[in-house]
Amino acid sequence: MSDVQEWIKQTVTGHPVVLFMKGTAQFPQCGFSGRAIQLLKASGAENIVTINVLEDADVRQGIKEYSNWPTIPQLYVKGEFVGGSDILSEMYENGELQALLKG
Repeated sequence: MSDVQEWIKQTVTGHPVVLFMKGTAQFPQCGFSGRAIQLLKASGAENIVTINVLEDADVRQGIKEYSNWPTIPQLYVKGEFVGGSDILSEMYENGELQALLKG
């Protein structure tokens, strides 16, 4: 396992809610990342750890390989990959996201 993969694994397993995104929670750099943050906050998520993939090309590529998911943002809850912006929207609409974050 590469250093980047090891770092990603430690990050997602070491924090309850981790969002790999473009930009930061305060200044999202793409609409999908901004939407993901809005959905998390609307679902009552606290202590969201955000990783700005634009700051590190290795992490940006590495997270896609780690999850086997081609796009950013990517949400991890309790070390498990949840999905991207579309999946979060669906989960929010049917109450799954709120339940997942409370659990």
